[in-house]
Amino acid sequence: MPAIHLRNLTKTYSGAASPAVNNLNLEVKDGEFLCLLGPSGCGKTTILRMIAGIEPISQGEIAIGERVVDSMEQGCFIPPEKRNIGLVFQSYALWPHMSVAENITFGLKVKKLPADEIKARSQDVMNKLSIAPYAKRYPAQLSGGQQQRVALARMLAVNPDVLLLDEPLSNLDAALRLEMRAELRRIHETFGTTIIFVSHDQWEAMTLATTIAVMSEGHLQQVGTPHEIYALPVNRFVADFMGSPKLNQINLNQPESVLAKHLQQRFHLPKQIDSCGIRPEALILNKQCSYDALAMKITTIIPTGGSWIIELSNGAEPLHYSTQLHPQWQIGDLVFCQFPDDALHFFDADGTCHRFSEVNADTQQAC
Repeated sequence: MPAIHLRNLTKTYSGAASPAVNNLNLEVKDGEFLCLLGPSGCGKTTILRMIAGIEPISQGEIAIGERVVDSMEQGCFIPPEKRNIGLVFQSYALWPHMSVAENITFGLKVKKLPADEIKARSQDVMNKLSIAPYAKRYPAQLSGGQQQRVALARMLAVNPDVLLLDEPLSNLDAALRLEMRAELRRIHETFGTTIIFVSHDQWEAMTLATTIAVMSEGHLQQVGTPHEIYALPVNRFVADFMGSPKLNQINLNQPESVLAKHLQQRFHLPKQIDSCGIRPEALILNKQCSYDALAMKITTIIPTGGSWIIELSNGAEPLHYSTQLHPQWQIGDLVFCQFPDDALHFFDADGTCHRFSEVNADTQQAC
């Protein structure tokens, strides 16, 4: 399967104040499962449509393998049907008057493949996706998850070099969404197809993708493995976007803030550092005070099914702590909260993230 190269890719719509996609440089490696992740309007679906060839680019270049398929500079454009790309829409876009088998064989017939090869390919992909028993049914007779499998089967049957998925799980209920996540992982392992997946759901990205590209307002923010994106964010946007509950962020420039005073006393921080963040699960709560702990009161305990979110307060500033263990405290209890050095994210005024070691902070004893 080929790699995909996006070079200085820009898309500007007429009358728009800013580009929908701005000077994007991204490589999707051979056989990679990459998720374009970001909030609505960040440009991720536009990128997918430009790769597919159904949205013209404004600037830059798209190459699939060694072949340039779209380039303003070279004046080159390969039409969608000649790019050997499969695109699965959010709405599935199945032909309602065709049976499951007819939907799956449609693309193969357009390619004018021999009848025996069409039959073999369609039967093979239906067997692999467990939809062979529904071959004679029509889309209206299928559940959402079954329709999703048919849409995927239709694309996989033509053996595309690249499979593009535009939020294909968003129309499914929670149980089917979980089932289809596992199915997509299995499809990737079975077929080895290069996949680009668009989602605004961080948990879909974390559980499915081998690589995540985080977008915001048309700009690429960070590319990395799910672990790198979550544990080593490059800026405030990525750190804040990833995680539920969200990252705890503490403004260090509030003189009246108890949390800010506590962190300023513990660390000698450069002046450009204006805030500190820590994941809710990284906090440590104890019943007894230690030199690096801050006394806080439990104000809320929220069960979420298998885990608990605990809101802590010292004055008017809340912090959120999450745990998978049944909490041993009650609302109103006083606890002592620790902030492990290696779990802290420091942000400067530009939003750039710095690690504890990068800011050369020195620990001071205080309780």
